[in-house]
Amino acid sequence: MKKRLLRGIAIAAMAGFVLSLHAQDATSTDQSQYPVILEQPVDQCMPVGSPVSFSVVASNVDSYQWYKNNVLMDGQTNSSFSIGSVAISDVAYYSAAVIKGGEAVPTRMANLNVYTTSDSTSTTTTSPTKTKTSSTMTMSTMTAGDLGGGGMITMFGMPVVSGGGSGSCPGKYSGYVNFTKTASQGWGWAPTAGAPSHTATDTNRFDTKVQFVGQYGDNGCNTNFVSVSNPMSPVYRFSIYFPPGTQVPTNAYAITLDGFDP
Repeated sequence: MKKRLLRGIAIAAMAGFVLSLHAQDATSTDQSQYPVILEQPVDQCMPVGSPVSFSVVASNVDSYQWYKNNVLMDGQTNSSFSIGSVAISDVAYYSAAVIKGGEAVPTRMANLNVYTTSDSTSTTTTSPTKTKTSSTMTMSTMTAGDLGGGGMITMFGMPVVSGGGSGSCPGKYSGYVNFTKTASQGWGWAPTAGAPSHTATDTNRFDTKVQFVGQYGDNGCNTNFVSVSNPMSPVYRFSIYFPPGTQVPTNAYAITLDGFDP
């Protein structure tokens, strides 16, 4: 019975609803039997190798159960859980079931993005028919206190299967992945002062649309690659959209930022 209860809660959390398993009528039902969520888990964006934790604050609770991408996490039955050194494999949506007796309420699904940085050098050769650029990159991890730009950022997010469409770009899509920071982390990615260009690239596929949105509302969209020319905003967020009729990845998906600060 408990497994059926928790499975139902996971499905409700994935759908984005905050429900109990039974219909509640505030005028006729004793609300004291239901748990109440006071603070939801929050999205996070962390450098690879740093610690991360998720938590929920609730009242009238007997127990908790955490989920990763809608899959029950064995042993994670407290109000919070931590990852000592976050890895790309930890990129996911995390949620919890807050349980009181036979009733349970799911939290929102909190998104975890992670990123690495690299130093890069480029050599460009030009012929009458082709221009070729080769790059050498050295990957490194960061701590949350590291500052400054000058290299490339590879950021990993969890794709969402969701059909939709808007205008000619991104147009119709079968899924997407968002690359953001929370407001407390700066909202987005700051263009590096003095950088020759500010770009975001999908290095995995050539059929996706890449979009940027600035904190002040400027935005742009293009196939596979987007350039933020003359940045107007102090920080930017990015998204990748997968075209309709194609498979949406089920693992962490990367975008490469060049000319932005970690």
